Order: sequence, then structure tokens, then C-alpha cells
Amino acid sequence: MTVIETTGVTKVYNPDKIAVHALKGVDLKIEAGEFTAIVGPSGSGKTTLLNIIGGLDRPTEGVVKVGGKDISTLTDNQLIDFRKDHIGFVFQAYNLIPVLTAKENVGFVMLLQKRPEAERNARVMELLKAVGLEDQIDKRPSEMSGGQQQRVAVARALASKPAFILADEPTANLDAASTANLLDIMAKLNKEEGITFVFSTHDQRVIDRARRVLTLDDGVIISEDIRSDS
Repeated sequence: MTVIETTGVTKVYNPDKIAVHALKGVDLKIEAGEFTAIVGPSGSGKTTLLNIIGGLDRPTEGVVKVGGKDISTLTDNQLIDFRKDHIGFVFQAYNLIPVLTAKENVGFVMLLQKRPEAERNARVMELLKAVGLEDQIDKRPSEMSGGQQQRVAVARALASKPAFILADEPTANLDAASTANLLDIMAKLNKEEGITFVFSTHDQRVIDRARRVLTLDDGVIISEDIRSDS
């Protein structure tokens, strides 16, 4: 099943001044269960593409479909609701809410979705156990290491049972041990639960673990490498 499809996606910043063509007609399909890395030099358009796929930005031209739905046509409020229910995000800077505990951060999206408290609590514990943090539920971000914070961010991204997870440079602020641990967790979730992951990354450690690698350069996909499962 195709979970992400872009057709002719173009993004131009400052079109009325000195135009910056960040994306130039990107066609892309991501199937359910993929573990895909989008790679390329700084300024190649990786983060822009992820932001457009995730509905955080809009294309100048082209169509973006998530689960067959054209999100390019949604209003801002509809897009907020759609992201909340269908897309999970993991960011380089973790983006956890500082005053909330790990448990509260993971459950926050479900609170917005008005899920019953018992359901929220059960899901939070399931996810924190999945990322190895069941003993950190009452810790705030400032009381956790970078690797632990990023694992909370992964659990939070999974909370709404999204169609896929978008991870923008998720290992950029992590040491080698934390990176390996995080990638092990993501790979396990991908293989055992079929969760689709799409990474934007410079990190060779992430690239080595991906089963599909798309190289973006100057706003265009210039190559694709598909690896067999190890």
C-alpha cells in the first residue's frame, strides 16, 4: 500500500525576490513498511521535502498524497487535524515540552485527540516500554540524556498510531551508543510492527541501516538504492 506519494512537487522560496528553488518537480512513492533514508548535501532540499510530506509546509506546485488523500488541498486547520491523527514526527532537537514528564509528553497527542484516560495511560506505558524507558515515566526532559529524550520523542510520534514516522536528522545530537540504541529500537518497530519510517539524514550510521536510500541533490532525486533485508 502506498502511504506517501508526491507528484511534480516544487518549492520556491522568495519567488518575488531572489527565488530559491528548493525542490524541482519531485516524484516519490513510499510504500507501507519502508525504512527509507533521504540523503544529500546541505541545501539539497531534504528537510523541505520532509516538511511538505508532513504537511508542515506547502508545495509551490505539485500534489502530495498521504494514504491516498491529497493534503495539498486541505485548509490550515484541516491540515493540523490531519497531522495530529496520521503523521508522526521525530525532530533533531527532540521538541519535547520541558514542563511535562515523559509520560505526559508521550500522551499529549492523545489528550488532544480526546482519547479516554485509561486508553491513554495504557498506550503510553506500552510505548515507553517499547523504547526501554518504562522506568523514566516521571522524568522531565531536563532530567534525561539526549538519547533518552529522543526515545521519548519516538514514543510520542507513535502515540496516535500514525500512518508513518518522519524523522528529520534524529541522530544529529546523539553519541554513538545512543544512536545505535535508537536505530535498534526503530528497526525493531519497523520489522515487528510494520511501522513506516522516512529519515532525512547526513548520518552514515542511519544510511547503513536503511533498506532504501534516496539521494536528493539541488532539489532533485538523482539516485535510488534498494537493499535487501539483512
